[in-house]
Amino acid sequence: MGLYQNRVLPWLIDRGMRNPVMRENRAPIPAQATGRVLELGIGAGMNLPYYSREVTRLFALEPAESLRTKTASLAGILPFPITLLGSGAEAIPLETGSIDTVVTTWTLCSVADLGAGLAEVRRVLRPDGRLLFLEHGRSPDPDVARRQDRLDPAIHLLAGCHPNRSIDTAIEQAGFRFARIERRYLKGPRFIAYHFTGTAEPR
Repeated sequence: MGLYQNRVLPWLIDRGMRNPVMRENRAPIPAQATGRVLELGIGAGMNLPYYSREVTRLFALEPAESLRTKTASLAGILPFPITLLGSGAEAIPLETGSIDTVVTTWTLCSVADLGAGLAEVRRVLRPDGRLLFLEHGRSPDPDVARRQDRLDPAIHLLAGCHPNRSIDTAIEQAGFRFARIERRYLKGPRFIAYHFTGTAEPR
């Protein structure tokens, strides 16, 4: 990976993830996790304070070495062991059916092959496991969606993110059903503010 992808881009994403709106909305997602947990794109570990003692082990997937280093520095404060994994979501180095809960917050927009990544999530989850998600994506408003399509190449180039993905459709197509889902705008520019929040279970 080049300097921008491995250093500059992770730093920009980390800064962006620290705004008050994201802080307010992220907390309830990891708080629901139980058992053996996999977090996709853990970044600098901003979800770590919200995990409960119901977690027995956390596997933290993060391809950016600079962000894994930040997460590793926080591992000592956790009441459960954490294992850092340096791969992408398309090839999760865990056994089939070995995970109770998968957590993803603002990560699916940046997975290179979303279908492959979600297929891997379904593979590693137990049949009674849960996918907890908070993701932004394609707006149902046609005008906003067209703007997302126009801006997608530039946003992906600069921030590694696709703002126009139909996250709910992708989750269903990967073999999940929704136990709960909320679709709404959070505060912010409408082309990046439409969000999907909820719980999905393997079908």
